Amino acid sequence: MDIILWRHAEAEDGIPDIKRKLTSRGEKQAQQMAAWLATHAPENLRIIASPARRCQQTAQALGRPFDTDPRLAPGRGAVDLLAAINWPDGPDPKTPAILVVGHQPTLGRTAALLLAGSEADWSIKKGAVWWFSNRTRDGETQTVLRAMVPAELT
Repeated sequence: MDIILWRHAEAEDGIPDIKRKLTSRGEKQAQQMAAWLATHAPENLRIIASPARRCQQTAQALGRPFDTDPRLAPGRGAVDLLAAINWPDGPDPKTPAILVVGHQPTLGRTAALLLAGSEADWSIKKGAVWWFSNRTRDGETQTVLRAMVPAELT
C-alpha cells in the first residue's frame, strides 16, 4: 500500500483557523499539484482530508470524491493520521494508495515516523506531496519514499 501526504496549499491568515481559505496563489498551487497527481497517482486512489477549509479546497482541486476525517484536523498527531488510514494495512486491498490532505506539523512528523522510525519536526512545504510505499523484502517490512514533489516543480 502507498500513502501520499499532501500538505494543503497556501492559505490566508486568520481566526478561526479551521475556516482559513486558500489564497489565489494557494489555489494555483492546488491546481498544479492536482494535475501532477492526476498523471501519476493510481486511478482508484482513496482520498481523505482534514475538515479545515484550506484542506477541503486543496482536495477539491483533484475533482474526485474524498472523505473528511476529524482525526486529520489541525493539532492532531501522526498516530491519529496513521490510525485514520489504517497504515500500513489500509482499509481495502483493492485500494493501492491513500492520499491524505493535511497540515504541518502532523505531516512532517508522520514522514519522519515512516522513514526514521520516530517522530521529528520535519518540514513539508505548502502544496507539496510526499509519496511513500510499504513493502516486504526478505521478510522485513520497509517504508520507501517514492517521490517528494513541491508545488513549484509541477
